[in-house]
Amino acid sequence: MMYPLRFESLFKRYIWGGHRLAEVLKKQIGEQSAAESWEIVDHQDNQSVVSFGDLAGKSLKQLIADHGLDLLGEVAFQQISSNDLPPHLKNRFPLLLKFLDANRNLSVQVHPDDAMGARLSPPDLGKTEAWYVMHADPGSKIFAGLKTGTTQAAFQDAIESNNTESLLHSFEPKKGDCVFIQAGTLHAIGSGLLIAEIQQASNTTFRVYDWGRVDDSGMPRPLHIAKAIEATDFDRGPVTPEVYRTSPLNQWQAILDCDKFAMNRVVFDKPVETGGDGRFRILAVTQGAMTVSGDPSGLPMNLGDTMLLPACLAPVTLNPVNGDVEVLEFLTLG
Repeated sequence: MMYPLRFESLFKRYIWGGHRLAEVLKKQIGEQSAAESWEIVDHQDNQSVVSFGDLAGKSLKQLIADHGLDLLGEVAFQQISSNDLPPHLKNRFPLLLKFLDANRNLSVQVHPDDAMGARLSPPDLGKTEAWYVMHADPGSKIFAGLKTGTTQAAFQDAIESNNTESLLHSFEPKKGDCVFIQAGTLHAIGSGLLIAEIQQASNTTFRVYDWGRVDDSGMPRPLHIAKAIEATDFDRGPVTPEVYRTSPLNQWQAILDCDKFAMNRVVFDKPVETGGDGRFRILAVTQGAMTVSGDPSGLPMNLGDTMLLPACLAPVTLNPVNGDVEVLEFLTLG
């Protein structure tokens, strides 16, 4: 029988990470810095493992194999099991949720779309993603898209002259901003930002610029110039935060929807419901604490905690523990 699912976090220790995942989100990252906390993932060897209840110890891949229709719902299950997908990409949970602590700038990079991803060896999904800004230091920047009118030739010249940054559109984000990064968009998260990211279940990244830095062994990280230029949509132009209207307290609001996922948000101080429509949902607490009906752990969900609600569940109730709670919700369309 399915129930609200919590998973163990997986930590990624890239050179740009810091300690906010521990200090702010209370993640058990150990003494070393950590760049990312992968919360819900089914991608090759990166597997979320259930923490509580009768399914504890099961990986997300195992859950799909054993309970795919109940977990995902009819539409999403048909999509991931389609014979049109390469065997390597079939029966994979379609989304990946992570938190990122940018203690330093991330590389300037771009992700392929589904068509290009399918041509890679091994094939991968494309990587469209969206960011929700949980914290921004004063002066922090997001680099998203190229400046208006930038051509492929101009961009290649900038790369060769080590002047890539001059053609990148940037802005200073604020807490609560949502930034949509469609596959093919050049981008970089700047230092001083704590981000919740939802994305397609892909880990394919092409770097074009890494700010001149080196890794712990004194070597620069690899760049992927040719593939990055192939993946880039030079017609896209600058990207700015999504515009959404703040809903009244205790009412869900739509922040973003695209063909890969949707993002909703609620701030509440009394019980609210979600789910029950035959679609799975991912929940992430970005303020306060709550309990969830049917959660076998019996523990509150605090800032930085996440949960997967299987599609087969009836509506569940989110109950605030003390004061206002902010929750993000991610789901596929259909």
